[in-house]
Amino acid sequence: MELAATVSGLFIYPIKGCRGISVSQACISSTGFRWDRQWMVVNSKLRSCTQRVEPKLALVEVELPAEAFSGGWEPEGDSVMVIRAPGMYALKIPLKKEHLVVDNVSVWEWSGSVLDEGHEASEWFSNYLGNHCRLVRFNSDSEVRAVDPKYSPGYKTMFSDGFPFLLISQGSLDALNERLEGTVPINRFRPNIVVDGCDPFSEDLWTVFKICEIEFHGVKLCSRCKVPTIDQETGEGGVEPTETLLKFRSDIILRPGKNHKGKVYFGQNLICKDSPILGENWPTVKVGDPIHVLQKLSCFADAAV
Repeated sequence: MELAATVSGLFIYPIKGCRGISVSQACISSTGFRWDRQWMVVNSKLRSCTQRVEPKLALVEVELPAEAFSGGWEPEGDSVMVIRAPGMYALKIPLKKEHLVVDNVSVWEWSGSVLDEGHEASEWFSNYLGNHCRLVRFNSDSEVRAVDPKYSPGYKTMFSDGFPFLLISQGSLDALNERLEGTVPINRFRPNIVVDGCDPFSEDLWTVFKICEIEFHGVKLCSRCKVPTIDQETGEGGVEPTETLLKFRSDIILRPGKNHKGKVYFGQNLICKDSPILGENWPTVKVGDPIHVLQKLSCFADAAV
């Protein structure tokens, strides 16, 4: 068992498309880190809003109670999520309340019922984005959103794009920045787990590894959309780092001789092997935890995409 790296950063994104929260520890649930992508903004057609269409979401800050990231904590009647954005008042969303159920809400291929966070939240996001919107919460009492069974049969997530966790190494970010005229921070790529102490892109090859005693599987390289080209501090778009990634992280380069889709890859999607049976034990991953690799691929061309 190879000691490969250590956890150097943990991020949770309570509202899909909005800013993440950097935490020193994160609890694992059956759908990913607890609180991760549990909410999302939907448009008038009840489809999810992301930075691809609404880059101003990058400026929306989300705050949860500090104790929410500790194992065993449950919201009380006065527990709230606070949402802030430029030019807007601080919106407070109770974490424990009754909700109206809204049907036929969709994100990518999935559709189902969700919990509506109410008129004030709808008005707040509608005013901020300039389009009719609603803030909704995943309805975990009645809904299941399965991960693509081609890669991870039996696993599930909430409102993430496709998988419960995203891993990126600091070495990979450094290698990219060495090729750029400027530099980009890790928040361009919206990872859940950042690791340090390994060679650039070595995380692409990890198929089975443990963070402390918790087993994760690397199941698919993360193909990147336009979001990494959006400055997370200003909400403004550009062409980098995608243009540079195309020169050394495209499927044409990483997978010669195989089917190509013109995509670029940065980061590895993960599932937690034990997550379906963890229940409410809330095991935690912490910054500084060691990572031991149990199985890995021999070359990038063998990685799933």
